[in-house]
Amino acid sequence: MKFSNAVSILLVAASASAFTFNVPNTFVSRQAQTQVRVASRSQSLSPLQMSETAEVKEQTYEFQAEVGRVMDIIINSLYSDKDIFLRELVSNAADACDKKRFLSVTADSDSADLSPPQIRVKADPENQVIIIEDSGVGMTRDELINNLGKIAQSGTKNFMEALGDGKADVNLIGQFGVGFYSAYLIADKVEVITKSMQAGSPQLRWESDSGNSFTISEAEDADPIEGSGTRLILHVKDDAMHYLESTKLEELLQRYSEFIEFPLKLWKESTEYEKVPDIEANVDLAEGEEPKMKTVPVTKEEYAEMNTQKPVWLRAPKEVNEEEYKEFYKAAFKGSFDEPQKWTHFRLEGQVECKALLYVPGMLPFELSKDMFDDDARNIRLYVKRVFINDKFEDIMPRWLKFVKGVVDSDDLPLNVSREILQKSKVLSIINKRLVRKSLDMFRDIAADEDASKYIMFWNNFGKYLKVGVIEDEKNKKDLVPLLRFYSSKSGEEYTSFDKYVDGMAEGQKSIYYVTGEGKKNAMQQPGIEKLTSRGYEVLLMTEPLDEITIEAISDYKEFTVVDATKEGLDLEDDEDTKKEKEELNEKYAEICEYLEVELKGVVNKVTVSTLLTDSPAALAQGAYGVSPTMQRYMKAQSVASGGDGNFGSMNQAVLEINPKHPIVQDLEKMIQTDKESEETRNFALLMYDVASMTGGYEVSDAAAFAKRVMGMMTNKAVDDVADAEVVAEAAPVAPEAEKEEEKKDDDKPVEPEVIA
Repeated sequence: MKFSNAVSILLVAASASAFTFNVPNTFVSRQAQTQVRVASRSQSLSPLQMSETAEVKEQTYEFQAEVGRVMDIIINSLYSDKDIFLRELVSNAADACDKKRFLSVTADSDSADLSPPQIRVKADPENQVIIIEDSGVGMTRDELINNLGKIAQSGTKNFMEALGDGKADVNLIGQFGVGFYSAYLIADKVEVITKSMQAGSPQLRWESDSGNSFTISEAEDADPIEGSGTRLILHVKDDAMHYLESTKLEELLQRYSEFIEFPLKLWKESTEYEKVPDIEANVDLAEGEEPKMKTVPVTKEEYAEMNTQKPVWLRAPKEVNEEEYKEFYKAAFKGSFDEPQKWTHFRLEGQVECKALLYVPGMLPFELSKDMFDDDARNIRLYVKRVFINDKFEDIMPRWLKFVKGVVDSDDLPLNVSREILQKSKVLSIINKRLVRKSLDMFRDIAADEDASKYIMFWNNFGKYLKVGVIEDEKNKKDLVPLLRFYSSKSGEEYTSFDKYVDGMAEGQKSIYYVTGEGKKNAMQQPGIEKLTSRGYEVLLMTEPLDEITIEAISDYKEFTVVDATKEGLDLEDDEDTKKEKEELNEKYAEICEYLEVELKGVVNKVTVSTLLTDSPAALAQGAYGVSPTMQRYMKAQSVASGGDGNFGSMNQAVLEINPKHPIVQDLEKMIQTDKESEETRNFALLMYDVASMTGGYEVSDAAAFAKRVMGMMTNKAVDDVADAEVVAEAAPVAPEAEKEEEKKDDDKPVEPEVIA
């Protein structure tokens, strides 16, 4: 049911009450004060019916508003997971224990209750109930009425309207007491047995079946509560029977309440092994001989403590040693079998108060190995006053930090609302900024470590996330760029950084250059590298599809622009002599450029002469707004997958640059001058283009035509070889008869003796 439908019903509930008085909310609300409208018999209000005399022990309170409908709205609107009922009720119990501890310390020493508070949970499948008991502050009759008997209050309408347009302070939700009413997610009837720590307070019972009324009576027949405290008895619905299993309750307590400050115990079955005398083996036991023993299992039921793991993040960092941090990492993130590589422990004060502990895993988490942004990967656990709230908040960390694990505990966040409502809180945005800053500090510390292998391991595991951060997070891009690592034309098998690149720049170099390619080997074969390595310039290698998107998001670093070496018009600050030479070559080879532009019409944008190529006859360069061949393939695949034909037309037509000093180009020039209309000349020119395409990482658009040209060239070569062989044979023919006569003459000749020195 939607919140808009709740407004009118909550207003009816608010207007139906007659009087208002303020009391401390000790069980449900976590706010300082709450207002409750309850009518008493002395005012003779028709909506409220009580016993005939004030001395009668049981009193029934009927709400004029339909409480069942109001509770249904709150439960179905605020909670999407029934499991949280236990979180809410245990949290309430912890609040009661905390208040008792405070009152015990401030009370007179004679009246103070010095017994340590605790919380116990027990499932009773036979009676179909769950019992949650605390030894906290307890409640008086008035507190039961005020804390558990109210749904609506003044200000409800304004809050609900603000919630609808996203302007509400979600802390107001706590004033509804919805934490207690989450019990009705799994129960159709709730009993509350309580005894206040105030002197002379009787043991009372509050009871309601979530209908139109609740009753309060003295609970003399119930098991007595020692000292003070509250016992909740949930009569479980038929469709929630699985919550009666101790294993299910243990799972929920471990998930939500493992860091509750007070001892939290669950009634469960346990098996121990004891040594007892083996009667059969000791039948023939000799006198004085030690009896033989055997080990037998002993099953018993008892309360077992669930929250033995202490919340490390609440301690001062100087009080926690390295082993404790590592043990907590493995305990808190149970799927982690690695050692954390780095961690940071800090406290945020000021506008928002929270404590946090973040870890960089030692290896890529398994759930992220298949999908780097897996929705089921839960890395940051959010707690409010040690109570686990959720680990799937989209706003607490940006997705490029999906791999960072940690816990955040805030006292400024509301406890009893769902993830959807909590995400509207401005507190999350403030926490987000601090977590990102601390994460970056960890990465920088790893990079600055004397052992360079640590950052190499970090980069191999999580480098792709930092690349995504450069692309998506404009605010933190400046801090992320120095952390990037790439291969380069000079780095060999090692990575290089932008800082290292800048430190090694050649004299007079004005820009940072890069090329793209599928893998390091293919990138090194790019003809564009020749333009720069010949001058001693280092070239960064973008070897993955993500690299190209990342580097395009970096326009400059420090005072140097970042330039794609495969783009048209690469300016290397040539001197006047070089510029003059280029103009002369363009004039000299104008005919070959015009010829290639005609033959490659629709394939290339234009043909120019390059003075930067050294080993390659030609190279393809993209225009200023073109994309690399690697990116073109991915775009084509996406187009085909979405039903397109993958044809981008002239959008990505490259520029063909030719090397006038290369023999192939010079041969082509001669062929054009001799017979530019011949098929041989045309095939020769197209083959040069095909080679430039392949070395540049482009796909050959017409593989059949390419194969035909290669086969034609091979055939011509084979024909020429056969022709040469025939010419040699025809130059000196020998008749068979003459050959025999010549052999006979040779046989008649005397053999010259061999002289052996």
